[in-house]
Amino acid sequence: MRTRTIAIGLTVFASLAVSGCSGSTPAGTASPLEDLSGQPKIAASKAGTPLSSAVLTERLLAEADLGQDYTRKPESAARHDDVTVIGCPALEQLGGDAAGGGGSLDFPNKAKATFVYSGSTGSEVAEELYSDAAPKLADGTKQIFDAMTGCPAYQVVIGSRPVKITTQKLAAPALGDQAWSQLLTFTAGGQDSIVKQTAVRTGAVLLIVSGSPALVDSHVEKALAKALPAS
Repeated sequence: MRTRTIAIGLTVFASLAVSGCSGSTPAGTASPLEDLSGQPKIAASKAGTPLSSAVLTERLLAEADLGQDYTRKPESAARHDDVTVIGCPALEQLGGDAAGGGGSLDFPNKAKATFVYSGSTGSEVAEELYSDAAPKLADGTKQIFDAMTGCPAYQVVIGSRPVKITTQKLAAPALGDQAWSQLLTFTAGGQDSIVKQTAVRTGAVLLIVSGSPALVDSHVEKALAKALPAS
């Protein structure tokens, strides 16, 4: 079922931040969260027809768009660990099976890039672009965000590693046709990792920016503008 892979894809992507963290300061904890709901709304483009993965790849942010303090991370190999969700019935129903997406949502056309910000140790920002028929993007994304934010705390076991996750629903930015935003705290091995995740759907294109809260807030509008250039 498509929604199962959607659920696990989002959960695994964010929890991977925990597996890569070291003794550094948790990403984003030093910066206040910004409420983007007062920002001017970016006009929706005529993105009614799904775009190919090749086109989406061309529209990802690049190092030149972000600045000299950013370095793009090499794409990691797909992960196929078994994933078990505990303590969140809505997510258990959506995604109790093994992770099949390797950290990506199960939409046919997709592209992804992750950047490290050298100005703050341990800070990363990742951009994902997806394209499918607008109703599928809308329904699938709403379902997973509602499920995740509906459970204030739950646990995900990835392989043999337990990860505690707490979630907080945030005010969504006034962007696109639909938008969602949440703050997730992952605890594993005695370390915490804080990840903000903001998703914006415009027509047949879905943008997700995840990572250090301050970096997500700084780049979500820039990413949306590049993903949906003015016609």
